[in-house]
Amino acid sequence: MHDLRDIADWLKQHPVHPDRQLPGTLPDPVFVAGGEPVVSFSSNNYLGLANHPRVTAAARDGLERHGAGNCESRLHGGDLAVYRALEERLAALQRKGDAVLFASGYMANLGVLSSIVKAATLARLHGYRARKRHKYAYYSDECNHVSIREGIQLSGALRYNYRHGDMDHLASLLKAGAEEGATPVIVSDGVFGMEGTIAPLPALVALAEQHGALLYLDDAHATGVLGAHGGGTAEHHGCHSPCLMQMGSLGKALGASGGFVALERDMAEVIRLTSAAYGYSRPPPPSQAAALLAALDVLEEEPQRRQRLWDNQRYFIERMAPLGYTLLSTQTPILPVLVGEAETCQRYAIALRKEGIEVEAVQFPAAPVGQARLRFVMNAGHTGAQIDHVVRVMAQLAGRASRLA
Repeated sequence: MHDLRDIADWLKQHPVHPDRQLPGTLPDPVFVAGGEPVVSFSSNNYLGLANHPRVTAAARDGLERHGAGNCESRLHGGDLAVYRALEERLAALQRKGDAVLFASGYMANLGVLSSIVKAATLARLHGYRARKRHKYAYYSDECNHVSIREGIQLSGALRYNYRHGDMDHLASLLKAGAEEGATPVIVSDGVFGMEGTIAPLPALVALAEQHGALLYLDDAHATGVLGAHGGGTAEHHGCHSPCLMQMGSLGKALGASGGFVALERDMAEVIRLTSAAYGYSRPPPPSQAAALLAALDVLEEEPQRRQRLWDNQRYFIERMAPLGYTLLSTQTPILPVLVGEAETCQRYAIALRKEGIEVEAVQFPAAPVGQARLRFVMNAGHTGAQIDHVVRVMAQLAGRASRLA
């Protein structure tokens, strides 16, 4: 019997995902499941733009104008003015010369990281001949998203992992790697999705410039959230550099679907030429591009949405402080509450769900063994009463835990 059958048989006895009522609506941040309202503290729809009237109206208009989907890659007849307009707006948001649109953020990471170190070889298909052969090596934060790790693996290049946020460790790896003569590519999440921490971008840029490295930043959870205008980690730190490539998700704070990489204009043309995920895959439906242009307008014209998001973040932290829980980070709207044992964490998540609260229980391998956590994600649409309710339930769970200790 092959492995897939063995795993399928095992899953019948050991279901990984517990049975529960499927949602009938998407979280905004409330959704309906089994006819009952549930408040989501897991949604990445940070600003509530997925259901914003201007965004949905733009999507409907785009659907009427362009149809349900794009059946071609952009290199083979599927390019449209609406995609170019979106890329220009995204590049401006990130203060870059250009942006390249992908079907998802995951595909952006796979498509760019797998191809940039092989660009010279791939460009040979179009007649390019390299004057010099270059080697590359990736330097990746150990807590980077799985799509980063997979993109690097597909590249075939050397990879060195540095300890999470440890710039001294990264510097030592770069120094040792310099002796091998490989061009370094430093890769980091901007906001780490399971930890809620923000990458030390100024230090990363300084190391990249010192070692002649490229710096690739996955800003999926920061786009639309961090910075005075939602420009992400670079705007948050006031740190911009020509060596920086900024990937962003269009399916989180901006409320639609897709991903992009913002970078210098000449580098964008290299990505369009050499990335198979761009050249041999269709982009998001044009109606999504239209919706995203509207979402960028709302992002600019309604800054109070980001303000409410951060107000809710601070209120949750303030209300949780007396309960004795450890918040692993308070830097972003991702607020992981340390529970410890995976079984206890799952039990807490189930208890919260019974109280009409949806929160993600994160455990190994997404979190270290013994550091399972409830990953609370704040939303601009949360009310004070909803936050008070979840805090009351967490207080009850803390009391129950102390009685068991």
